[in-house]
Amino acid sequence: MPVAAPSAQQLVDRFGRVHTKLRVSVTDRCNLRCFYCMPAENVAFLPKPELLSYEEIERVVRVAASLGVTNIRLTGGEPLVRRDLPALVARLSTIPNLSLGMTTNGILLGDLAQPLYDAGLRSLNVSLDALDPVKFREVTRRDGYERVLAGIEAAQRVGFQSIKINAVAIRGLTEDQLVPFGHFARESGCEARFIEYMPLDADHAWEREKVLFADEIIDALSASIQPLVPLDGDGHSPATEYAFADGVGRIGIIASVSRPFCANCNRFRLTSDGKARACLFSHDETDLRSVLRSDGTDEQLADALLACVAGKWEGHEINTARFLYPDRPMYSIGG
Repeated sequence: MPVAAPSAQQLVDRFGRVHTKLRVSVTDRCNLRCFYCMPAENVAFLPKPELLSYEEIERVVRVAASLGVTNIRLTGGEPLVRRDLPALVARLSTIPNLSLGMTTNGILLGDLAQPLYDAGLRSLNVSLDALDPVKFREVTRRDGYERVLAGIEAAQRVGFQSIKINAVAIRGLTEDQLVPFGHFARESGCEARFIEYMPLDADHAWEREKVLFADEIIDALSASIQPLVPLDGDGHSPATEYAFADGVGRIGIIASVSRPFCANCNRFRLTSDGKARACLFSHDETDLRSVLRSDGTDEQLADALLACVAGKWEGHEINTARFLYPDRPMYSIGG
């Protein structure tokens, strides 16, 4: 396996944002059908030969690390439906100075928490939009609520210290879940993260009126439990973090609609079929798979990554009449 030499180059866009975080999708397949991400039925998934192999993913990550990437988050689809994922984790965990995490829906986490931890994974984000089996099925269009809770418990049992619960906040659907998640954060030790509903669905059915805004979430939790106190952050995290006034329980809010954080964004993405995307809402991609499969050098991969990030736009335009849906839905881009 060729290893890229250390480089003084950084992944910097034309607005001076240095990119140190890479989201790596390992599959577009998923065992749920959340309405804000996927069609309910008849989803067209990529043929297996179009997916990057674990060896190819490792090579891209090593080159990205040589350009200053320090944080990798594995995503999907649902990453745990890809066979032998702990083997990829073990490969990536050998890369120096790299923080490795994963976002999962938790359905398969109960059986895989120990192998993932043993392979070197230390950070988990679990997507769970409701603490109620009926509401869970309404969002996901599948069963499995109890399996997700069991997966979270298994992850805590084997030693995961950093577990965040990602819940999409949707007006008229999950408003009644805010306070239960607040109590869950206080009782479980997991951070509850609320994500404003974004236009990333396959059916283009997003409505701005259904976005439950950050201020409303804060007010609801503060009024029902305890006041939320903002915590100091590094300015680059997509989530603004809070603690309850008594210090018990942490809450994160990703306010992509009401408080866009584009000016401080330091993330870019690798899709499961080997395309680099500088923004979740981008309409441009850089084809890394063709470089990988045509005997391209690490230097050529580095140049492609540098060019992708350099061309990043100033920010998404969700709040303007100019907004256009990305050319892929969320499950195809990577969470």
